[in-house]
Amino acid sequence: MDRQPVIETQRLLIRPLQEDDRSALFEVASDPMIWEQHPVHDRWRREVFDDFFDECLASGGGLAVIRKDKDRIVGHTRLDKYDPEESGVVEIGWTYLERPCWGKGINSEMKAALLRHAFANVALVEFRVGDTNYRSRNALEAIGAVRTDRYELGRYDGKRIVHLVYEITRESFSEGPLSGAD
Repeated sequence: MDRQPVIETQRLLIRPLQEDDRSALFEVASDPMIWEQHPVHDRWRREVFDDFFDECLASGGGLAVIRKDKDRIVGHTRLDKYDPEESGVVEIGWTYLERPCWGKGINSEMKAALLRHAFANVALVEFRVGDTNYRSRNALEAIGAVRTDRYELGRYDGKRIVHLVYEITRESFSEGPLSGAD
């Protein structure tokens, strides 16, 4: 499965992340409100962001999200943890968009395109989201993701963090709210 595809939708160009994207993505990520509910709540700080960006770049699945009408980067997402076993699974995550994109259907449009791409190769897509990140949890549920019984524990800045696991199957996607979306 190609984890760094070039995908074009009505309003977006999703393409492989490049080192040259660092400054433009930091401009997006430097808004503390983007991270206020996220377990790693200080990614708006340059040194924290740079570590995050380096990880995304090294992952082999980082994607820049470009608004075609503005001809500039408005966010990031990632295809990761691809496992071809048992019909395949991939994780979509590490997504953030600038606030002017919120409530405009940009996230749904992006996720629909990524899910179509993923389901050409896998039977299951997973998402991990911080348990107190209600904005992202609501966004996942709006696109048809279902919370599973699984979760992951971690630590950040001396505190315990919990990531809930959501999923969408190929079958539920074909019948769900994004099946006809572009």
